[in-house]
Amino acid sequence: MLVTTARGGLSVLLLLLIPVVWLGVYHFPALLTFDSASLPQKHDQTIPVKEESQDVKEHVIAPEKGHVSWVEPAPTVAESENPLPVDTIPWPPAEAPAETSTQPGYHIIKSKTSLDGRYFDIDFKYPAINPNIIPHPTEPDTFIIIAQKHKYGSTGIFFFVELVCNAVFQNYKLVCTEPASILPISATSSGNCEGKLDFFALSVGPHDARVFWGPDRPYVLFGSNSMHNCFGQWLQDFRMLTVWHQLTDLRGPYRLATDIAKPPPYQPIEKNWFIFWDLDSNIHAHYDIFPHRSFAGIAPDGSASEDLALRSREADDMCFATHGPKLTPASPDTEGREESIHQATNSLSITLCRRADPSCEPSPTNTFILTIFHLKRHLNLHSVYEPYVLLFSAVAPFKTFAIGSKPLWIHGRRKAGEEGTVSDGQSEMMYITSVNWKANGSRYQGYLDDVVMVGFGVEDRRAAGIDVLAEDLLGGLAYC
Repeated sequence: MLVTTARGGLSVLLLLLIPVVWLGVYHFPALLTFDSASLPQKHDQTIPVKEESQDVKEHVIAPEKGHVSWVEPAPTVAESENPLPVDTIPWPPAEAPAETSTQPGYHIIKSKTSLDGRYFDIDFKYPAINPNIIPHPTEPDTFIIIAQKHKYGSTGIFFFVELVCNAVFQNYKLVCTEPASILPISATSSGNCEGKLDFFALSVGPHDARVFWGPDRPYVLFGSNSMHNCFGQWLQDFRMLTVWHQLTDLRGPYRLATDIAKPPPYQPIEKNWFIFWDLDSNIHAHYDIFPHRSFAGIAPDGSASEDLALRSREADDMCFATHGPKLTPASPDTEGREESIHQATNSLSITLCRRADPSCEPSPTNTFILTIFHLKRHLNLHSVYEPYVLLFSAVAPFKTFAIGSKPLWIHGRRKAGEEGTVSDGQSEMMYITSVNWKANGSRYQGYLDDVVMVGFGVEDRRAAGIDVLAEDLLGGLAYC
């Protein structure tokens, strides 16, 4: 029997070999079509953040500041090798502390859309997990949602697909406006799946895709068989997988799915990478956050530079050891419990001042890369993921700037002992996969007063999301 997990089948246990019979092929409607209309001072204490105000007006369309036309490149900012003057950053404000969670040791985030602040469901009309939410480039109040089709039982256990559709809010739920389509990502092959991993060579289709906006176009990063190892990560221009109007650069990089390399060493299975751009719009791949950071510049052919994280490793390791989550040491009391720390979402560029402030302009001293990573706890065949925010500099050497002092608690997540949770004292499992700006016209860059769409899976059974003010998402940061 082959046991797979909803992380895309990457955690597998081959107990005994069985024949695999393809029982059918799913048929979906034609591909998605889009309209062609116009498109701190250093310290160790926890930083308080403003409590959510009922008077905050939600963005519907991205304001003009920081908004660029479809073909206009992102602004260029000279790279700075000097230490960041964090005392000049006009944030966080010295205001009321963030709401105290009823779950001790967590930082609550609440929805800007739902009446009670709880997260909203995402409905593909098919079982789906690991969702991504990006703002539609032309349609107001419309999003593009992508998620992995969830499989039950053993039917098609080696066949993976990503579902995609346009979506709008209806009754506080994000729903497809048309039947979901299959994202037409080609299958890949590898000659490096040997021994206990030879069944990976049977895999067809993308695993655990991440869809996100870059500075000037959307991308998809997905897992598939690789020429570098058994299973790696591939990057492609998302527009090439949909009927997308106003394509003026068909010869741009990553037009076809590109096998992304990394500095050695390789693991047989590589996953959970994310892409980031510096302030000069140079593209990088971030491979690991723990036990050490690892990242490199990447070229249009997928090749990678040397490991750039070595330049800041000592400072980064010290910051994570001081402020990052701690793994529970192995002991007789923790037998059967496994813990790990790994990357989870794509990245965003955030300027730590407010879009509404006329003096707020992105610069090397106030703009950082935001991502979310997980502390994973696995016990009795059930996993719980605790999400932490990470900020690092958007200029070389890309030093870690701040880490969430507490994990995020998504309002509406079931606590241990509540109906619908497992019986051994574990809370509801939520796995964050996507962070993107909410406003139409948004891309990679945003500000504290912009709203972020966070996508996540719930108990490996369904997709959900929450829209939260960026400033609230960054509550309780501990600075390096």
